[in-house]
This record gives sequence, C-alpha cells and structure tokens, in this order.
Amino acid sequence: MRLGIVSPCYNEHEVLYSSAEKLTRLLDELVAKGKIDADSFVLLVNDGSRDNTWEIICDLHRRNPYFSGINLAHNVGHQNAIMAGMMTARSLADAVITIDADLQDDLGAIEQMIDRYLEGHDIVYGVKVSRRADPFLKRTSARMFYALQSSMGLKTIPNHADFRLMSRRALDELARYGERNLYLRGIVPLLGYRTATVDDVISEREAGSSKYTLSKMLNLAVDGITSFSVRPIRLIIGAGLFFLVVSMLMTCYILYSYFVHSVVPGWTSMMLSLWFIGSIVLLAIGVIGEYIGKIYVEVKNRPRYNIESFMHHEPEKKE
Repeated sequence: MRLGIVSPCYNEHEVLYSSAEKLTRLLDELVAKGKIDADSFVLLVNDGSRDNTWEIICDLHRRNPYFSGINLAHNVGHQNAIMAGMMTARSLADAVITIDADLQDDLGAIEQMIDRYLEGHDIVYGVKVSRRADPFLKRTSARMFYALQSSMGLKTIPNHADFRLMSRRALDELARYGERNLYLRGIVPLLGYRTATVDDVISEREAGSSKYTLSKMLNLAVDGITSFSVRPIRLIIGAGLFFLVVSMLMTCYILYSYFVHSVVPGWTSMMLSLWFIGSIVLLAIGVIGEYIGKIYVEVKNRPRYNIESFMHHEPEKKE
C-alpha cells in the first residue's frame, strides 16, 4: 500500500526538523518490513504560518524524497488545514494518516493502524489512553470538552482527536460533505465504514507550545455542538417552560404582597427576577444567533481554503 501522512503546521519551525527525522525513520522501517510502498510520503500543510515554517517545508522537500508540501494562502484553522491535506493526498495514496506536526501522538500506533487497514478497516482511530504528558489545564479542558460533547448528544469517539487513518474510499465519501463549519471528529463517524481503534499514548512536546489554546478548544466545542446538535435550542425551550412556572409563582407572590400591603418589601425579589430572566433571554438570543450565523456561512458556500502552492515528488515508474 502507498501511505500518505498528512500533518498540519502552524508556526512549527521549532519542531519540524526533529519531527521530519522521526517520520523518516518510521517510513524507512515500514518500507523495510514490506508494510508500505517506497513511494509513501509525508504531506506537510503550512496553515498561514508567520514564522519560517514554509521555508523549512521547502528545504525538507528538496533534501528528502518522502516530504511534500502545501502552502495555504492564509490561515484557515486546524480542521480546514487537515481537510486540505487529506483531499490533496487521497488521489496519491491508498490510505492517509493525519497527525499533528509536534508528534505528541504515538508514532508506534501507526504500524498498528496499517495492520488494521490491511485487515479490512477503512477508518482507524487513535484513542488516547494516557494524557500525563499534557499540562493540567489542557487535560482538564479536554475532559470538559468531551463531557460537553456527550451531554449535547454528539456521536464522537471518546478521547479521539484527529489522529486517524482513512482509506481512499473513506476519503472519497468524506469529500461529499461540503459543509463550511468543519468538525471532522463529528463527520468521520457518520461515514459508516468498518472502523477500529488503536491506543494512543501522548508524549511530551519537544519544543514550542501547543497551538490549541483554551479559547480555541472552546471555539471547537461550540463549532462541534452547533454543527451536529440542536439540543441547545431544546434546552432553551425547557428553560422557557421552567421560567413560565417561575413567573406564575411570582404572580401569586405579587398578588399576595398587593393585598397585604407589602409591595415595597417585594421590590427586591422582583428586580432580581427581572435581571435573572433578562439574562436568560439574552443567552437564548445568543444561542439562536449562533445557529443563524452557521446558516449564513453555509449558504454563502465559500471555499474552505486556497492552496497557493503544492510540491510533491512524482513516484518512479515501475517496469
């Protein structure tokens, strides 16, 4: 099989050479074992980096036949960068593995992914079994992230990020999903092909810092929930019914206060209720506005990304 490894890169100049060395060793070992073809490759996707990431990718392409590169015209975000790499690689490989450029995911799991693919699985997920190498804040926010997804009814693979193998036919099916609000962790499980999982032990990052900050994690959670679940709107309906009951109780209290001439003491509770219900109304408007914004983006149907340049070594013709 010809394997393509897709790795999105955003300001990763501190780790690229080290990561390239590890990936080269891995591919050499897999070729020697006869697991993959010698024309397998690594496709590095430069997602509008502000450092010299693209220059390093060009240098790796010149010096190492394994390495190819895509330069996106501007920063489009992690999910779109992965999609750009997968859609480019799907016509060049039998299967594609996506992994972040810092290689915190377990490289040893890649051979297991290939074995599962050769057994007939079209999608193989890397599932995190240990996050001890991650900082406390990232571990905590990740747990909250998966719990929030589950509570909102999203059908995703627990403790799986974007470390996965997909066959060519799975990628062809994925290409049919044209939504702009891209959340691959929610889309891929919808494809319906035969799947498997392998253990993914997270290691410490060698240099630099994670590009997935808490704010980006929260934005990703919002994108995932609003793209795949209407439960937040249903929660608004439930909240509306709850406050209808509260308003009826408040009406009884107000009438009682009026007849016993204790209106002035009741003013405090009334004002508190108005402020509280007002905040709920604003929150409801915000949730509905988020869904309307999603519709607005989808209707315009703008391209997800723009590939400025693409470098790839053509495979050698075999007799």
